[in-house]
Amino acid sequence: MEKPELLSPAGDMERLKAAVEYGADAVYLAGKSFGMRAAPQNFSDEELAQAVDYCHARGVRVYVACNTLPRNHELAQLPPFLRHCEAVGVDAFILSDLGVMALAREHAPSVQRHISTQTGIVNYAAARACYDLGAKRVVLAREVPLEEIRGIRENVPADLELEAFAHGSMCVSFSGRCLLSNYMAGRDANRGACAQPCRWEYTLIEKERPNEAFTLVQEEKGAYVFNSNDMRMIQHIPAMTAAGVRSLKLEGRAKSAYYVACVTAAYRRAIDFFQEKPDGVLPPEILEETEKISHRAYSTGFYFGGEPGQTTDRSQYTRQYEVAAVCLGREGPYLRLSQRNRFFRGGLADILQPHKPSATAALEEIFDEDLAPIEAAPHAEMTVYWKTPLDVAAGAYLRIKREK
Repeated sequence: MEKPELLSPAGDMERLKAAVEYGADAVYLAGKSFGMRAAPQNFSDEELAQAVDYCHARGVRVYVACNTLPRNHELAQLPPFLRHCEAVGVDAFILSDLGVMALAREHAPSVQRHISTQTGIVNYAAARACYDLGAKRVVLAREVPLEEIRGIRENVPADLELEAFAHGSMCVSFSGRCLLSNYMAGRDANRGACAQPCRWEYTLIEKERPNEAFTLVQEEKGAYVFNSNDMRMIQHIPAMTAAGVRSLKLEGRAKSAYYVACVTAAYRRAIDFFQEKPDGVLPPEILEETEKISHRAYSTGFYFGGEPGQTTDRSQYTRQYEVAAVCLGREGPYLRLSQRNRFFRGGLADILQPHKPSATAALEEIFDEDLAPIEAAPHAEMTVYWKTPLDVAAGAYLRIKREK
């Protein structure tokens, strides 16, 4: 079976480098406009050129999201941006608007066109229509079960690729087509500025009793009635590829570089494992990596039918681990660390680094920047020297388990 592409998010250059270093085959990102995530820093024209050079030098493809729904006054800005993307060597656009797709075909004909999940592709007729319009790939709606994906694969041209989400946040609205944020916060989800009101706490107001709020559960607090669980398909990668999915997409352009590194590393290891043992059971240590990031309760979405799952009594994330420090490299007998969260001498660090299983080690001998012994590292981004013979790569993350 063909090995699937691992497609990771990149909200800025730091997150892009994390994705590449930890095993992504391709990254998706956006310029300063037209992408469905306005919260991250995203990429200027100059940064986009640098990103493409960095990725291509390492054999990684770059897909640029142009998947908002632009208004008339924005259209004039698109052709120069599309031409710039082609000039710097972008591999594909991710598109949802028919007009933008036509402009991409006209102004950047050598760049592949991928149809965004925002388009809501749920059947082979729609996938074929996109192919006829010049699409190389369709990113299927999150709502499509695997059995129906198989039917799409069997009824579309062999050279039309199918991409599907494998991990990350889910949206309560079909394919992210939501107006709730616009109505409640004046931030348009279809233009990349979602305030995520689906995660807020709600109560019920009866018309004749406007001053009395009723909870939707039998508790004092209200209910999070729109709050979707996160998706996790890492144990079901063979089922996804057997259904015809060519690219496994990880959600998270607005999330941290650590999140990108951890999830990319886990799915890289899982893909490689199942390539060797397609009928094997995923080793628990790989699955555990997905528990070491901030996440909501997991589900398998709609892939096996039914509902994606909701947590109606809370909207908080599960945070079992936090990043204590980032390794900056070795200086003689010491590893130089940049602190991210407070940690103490003798604490147990869980080390995440590229292309290696995670490992644990005690932080027994730690020193400040003057090499004076210290009992704790309490200051944000302070330099800490850790005396250890361990071979730890620059860019590795040292994690500590949070106290409950």
